Amino acid sequence: MIFYFLQGATLGLSATAAPGPFQAFLLAQTLKNGWRRTLPASLAPLLSDIPIVTLVLLVLTQTPTWFLSGLQIAGGLFILYLAWSALASLKAAGDVAAPVDEAVHRSFFKGVLMNALSPGPYIFWSVLAGPIVLEAWRQSPGLGLSFVLGFYAMLIGGFAAFVIVFATASQFGPKVSLGLRLVSGVALLAFGVYQLWVGTAAIIG
Repeated sequence: MIFYFLQGATLGLSATAAPGPFQAFLLAQTLKNGWRRTLPASLAPLLSDIPIVTLVLLVLTQTPTWFLSGLQIAGGLFILYLAWSALASLKAAGDVAAPVDEAVHRSFFKGVLMNALSPGPYIFWSVLAGPIVLEAWRQSPGLGLSFVLGFYAMLIGGFAAFVIVFATASQFGPKVSLGLRLVSGVALLAFGVYQLWVGTAAIIG
């Protein structure tokens, strides 16, 4: 059981450390709404991954290739919208923040939608994590659950630490905060364009 827990934790850590659109989204939300309002968004994968993992383990191997390509295009468009919001916040940096409850809910559900529209979790669970979970489950349900527990404990913990670290960095002055906002907006823009390009190329080609 410890082996599968550590295996899941290792994969969770690698997923957290690898630069991606979700990390850029968390950075943008942290700078816009503060770490307390953004921290719940680090839990978004727990909700969005339920249908993803279920779909992967049951039917994704039967899904045509255009499904992931279409998903990638939809995700790219949504990421571009988030990039526009992040870059627009550069001009509105001095505006009054949204009410706490509203900001928390928006950050969380944006995170859920973004993760659900990204092909990354589908590919990860179908190619890597899914087979491991099935293999462990055949030996014992407890082994499969220990892998999942280790993965999400490290993934969510890593995302939470990411939010707090960049919230601390943004306190070093307005120039640092402005620079981080710009970085998050440009990163989201790049990820959005990349997903659109890859998804469109796969459908056309």
